[in-house]
Amino acid sequence: MKPRRPDLPRLGFGAAALGNLYTSVSDGTARAAVDAALAAGVDYFDTAPHYGFGLSESRLGDLLPRSAKISTKVGRRLEPIDAPADAVRHGFAGAAPFEPVFDYSYDGVMAAFEASLARLGRDRVDVLLAHDLGRMTHGDAHSAQLKTFLEGGYRAMVELREAGLAGAIGLGVNEWGVCLEASSHTDFDVFLLAGRYTLLEQSALDSFLPICAAKGVSVIVGGPFNSGVLVEDATSGAPLHYNYEPAPREIIERVARLRAVCRDHGVALPAAALRFPLAHPAVTSVIPGLASATQVTQALGWLAAPIPSAFWRDLRQAGLLHADAPVPEDEVRA
Repeated sequence: MKPRRPDLPRLGFGAAALGNLYTSVSDGTARAAVDAALAAGVDYFDTAPHYGFGLSESRLGDLLPRSAKISTKVGRRLEPIDAPADAVRHGFAGAAPFEPVFDYSYDGVMAAFEASLARLGRDRVDVLLAHDLGRMTHGDAHSAQLKTFLEGGYRAMVELREAGLAGAIGLGVNEWGVCLEASSHTDFDVFLLAGRYTLLEQSALDSFLPICAAKGVSVIVGGPFNSGVLVEDATSGAPLHYNYEPAPREIIERVARLRAVCRDHGVALPAAALRFPLAHPAVTSVIPGLASATQVTQALGWLAAPIPSAFWRDLRQAGLLHADAPVPEDEVRA
């Protein structure tokens, strides 16, 4: 079956921060961030029940017009618990009193989707993704979780798409191997791949991205800054973050090499990081995590910044770009 390609803008809004990822975000700050995005024409927002255990979805439900595009996720159910209001759990600060529990079954996916629609105040979503399948998340339980999804949750997602309640279906994951593994059993319209096709990591070019391009499957790139290391101030003395943890030495050294080429060409590293994934023909959208109106403005500026062709040439010559990596069309020739 031919994939249903979602109609998404090049820049989207990753809304995990609106679920108080790592730190609390006030309602006013959340509103200002969403308003700034909408005013600039950024009308695609990615969320999930896991982000603040419903908080991100509820905020978007309150703030977004019906015309805005939304992707959300299934694969976890939220079970009520007693929890301190100021506790940080699973990386979310002051989140709602629920515990996320993995459930990729047919009934679990249907129930999670219905709850998401209620929080979002909508009767459909543009993209529906199965969240966090793969060995990185599930370890030895991966095979059993994938089997449950393929035999149950996937069937539920297809039914939701055929009923018009989801425009496109796919996986939202942090590893591309599970996308290929699941695709060997069934078909998807789109994959949201977080942190695995960036200026730091390009192994997805070896098989995953060419296969998606050949099949017409859309790829949404999340985590273009690799959890912070490609956007954080290296001179501040504060720890740099990679994959949601302090960056190891080899990553810090590679980023230093990237920064050196950026300095040579007067290019902001975050601008190059944001622009790079969009050059691949399979990539339809890139969705950095955004937490404030200032961050929205920064992202828009980086996306529009001209980057000379010599910059990409020098990255490749320095061994910092995969030999087959497409690069953006050049606004400035050097």
